[in-house]
Amino acid sequence: MAAGNAPDEVLGATNTATLRNARLADGRLVDLTVPGGRIAAVAPAAGTSPAATGPAATGDVDLQGWLVLPAMAEPHAHLDKALTAELVPNPTGDLLGAIDAWVAAAAAGRFTHEGTVARATAALELLAVHGVTAVRSHVNVTADVGARSVVAVREAAAAFEGLIDVQLVALCGTPLVGPEGAPTRAALAEALAAGVDLVGGCPHLDENGDGPGVIKICLDAAREAGLPVDLHVDETLDAGVLTLRHLARAVVDRGFDLPVTASHCVSLGVQPPAVQAAVAAEVASAGISVVPLPQTNLFLQGRDHPAATPRGLTAIAALRQAGVVVAAGGDNVQDPFNLVGRSDPLETASLLVMAAHQLPDDAYDLVSNQVRRALGLEPVTFAVGDPADLVAIDAPSVRAAIADAPRSRRVFRRGRLVASCDQQLRLHR
Repeated sequence: MAAGNAPDEVLGATNTATLRNARLADGRLVDLTVPGGRIAAVAPAAGTSPAATGPAATGDVDLQGWLVLPAMAEPHAHLDKALTAELVPNPTGDLLGAIDAWVAAAAAGRFTHEGTVARATAALELLAVHGVTAVRSHVNVTADVGARSVVAVREAAAAFEGLIDVQLVALCGTPLVGPEGAPTRAALAEALAAGVDLVGGCPHLDENGDGPGVIKICLDAAREAGLPVDLHVDETLDAGVLTLRHLARAVVDRGFDLPVTASHCVSLGVQPPAVQAAVAAEVASAGISVVPLPQTNLFLQGRDHPAATPRGLTAIAALRQAGVVVAAGGDNVQDPFNLVGRSDPLETASLLVMAAHQLPDDAYDLVSNQVRRALGLEPVTFAVGDPADLVAIDAPSVRAAIADAPRSRRVFRRGRLVASCDQQLRLHR
């Protein structure tokens, strides 16, 4: 992977003592002291000393004025599906076409354990080098597949221990409710035993139309396992579908006190403003985080609206105004659900600016600190004590970073250089 000019220090596997000449988003040039993986001091830059030019001698890294931001995070990936666009074509280009194509490919035996591990590994490498230090991935858990995909993605994630925090969601297939859902519920139990971190599902896609039943099963299973929940919710432009409200009420009525995330929530975006505000207030009261996914939903939704095509986005402004944690993600990457995608949150941020009318600083916050909050991780505000999960980008501003998406980046997790991109792609394990 080629890139532009970059500092020539290579840190290897050692921790950083100080990031010198780092430029913050407000323009300050500072030295960041980050021993032990946390920010210990933020001081005006002292300049480059000839006696401290290399990390081998001092543990310091001179960033030469590169922009330093909170590391990015991915709240909603599908690592088991990533990079399968050539393997699983989707001629119709819509959601049901993607689902049908995936089911057919799985039935034809196109997915092996080794292939899934390799693709998930490649996707994680791309996320790492682009500046991601935490990712949550949904993994298919179905009656026919069981927990096999979970095991494969878990194997890939193990190779990135210390580089990226990886959370796996058991994405339960349908049916899930009733006697016919017993095989899927058995697969969920298998996935829980295999070590998933969250319980997930698609209540609005239940083939029997029992979205509330799916929500109940997922909340009950999560409570019994002591795990959070992340559901695919309302991935449709049909204003008559509003499962998000059912979810918010179920969380409150059942007293579910573990973290809950609702991904997609597209149909909220086509509701009247008064409905958006009312539902957003219920979501905030329930403590549910919402994850819009512009790449995939701009690709999949709206194909049956040839005039005044609506955007496949949730009501970001109403949700944020109500106090909901909103964290944006990339979702699918080069698979039948999204034929393109670069595994780069700056691409997500760019679409938030263009399609969701977010200002650049807000867009970057939605793919960095807001994701960390949704994933239960500490945000990075450059205060003393914050985790030193940082990305240095060769760009003059946040706006320019989003606009140009420079390849020249250096990624620090807990103060340690874990990935860089200059003349070539390198991971520092």
